Amino acid sequence: METPVHRHGATADPRSGPTSRSQPQSQVQAQSRPAPHGNAPGSKRRGMSTTALALPVAAAVLYGLWTAFVDRTSGSSLGHAWLLGLIAAAVSGALGLALIRVQATLIIEVRALSYGALFGTAMGYLYSISHSTGPSILESVRMGLIMGAVMFVVSLYIFRTHRTREPHGEHRPRGSQRTHRSQGAHRTHHTAA
Repeated sequence: METPVHRHGATADPRSGPTSRSQPQSQVQAQSRPAPHGNAPGSKRRGMSTTALALPVAAAVLYGLWTAFVDRTSGSSLGHAWLLGLIAAAVSGALGLALIRVQATLIIEVRALSYGALFGTAMGYLYSISHSTGPSILESVRMGLIMGAVMFVVSLYIFRTHRTREPHGEHRPRGSQRTHRSQGAHRTHHTAA
């Protein structure tokens, strides 16, 4: 009987093949148990790498310093500017780390939209504190939308040209899907006979 896994060309785990009668039942059960997460042979640890941690942390520190500078030049006291910079660094760092952590599960368009939303929100906020009289909320929102749209386009371009792996697999050309389906139907015909 053909399962959806076989139809799509996946290969079975060599341990899941037919077992010989000479093996004791305990060895068969041990082979069929899944390996603990991260201990399977050839599997990579699912933690974040040092670079993946360093990039959002460095960006958050720079954003916090920039926020403190902008707030100080707009007329705030030094203590208020540093406190605002610290809060901005903590919030943007937490959101950046969360985005880096889940980005592998997102499709390209949603990932680019997430980066655009984070960048646009951050730039809109900086624009809102940049004047001592303060720009209107609509001007800040407009600036955030413009900057977010620019970041969306740039990240979409980068993600599409440097595609490594998507959670739902690589996109295959239409012709290869038809060939793959016809091979599955051919296999089904032979197994039924």
